[in-house]
Amino acid sequence: MGAWVRSLLERKPARLTAVPVAGKTARIAWALLARGGNYRRPALA
Repeated sequence: MGAWVRSLLERKPARLTAVPVAGKTARIAWALLARGGNYRRPALA
């Protein structure tokens, strides 16, 4: 999520960037809870 957040910060103030980051984090958490999965950190490219 690092590159995505950095690109948002280049275009918007930090306070406005917090909203989409929180939304994305909530969607990840919901998907894990709904499917009973474990979070696996994305591999570094």
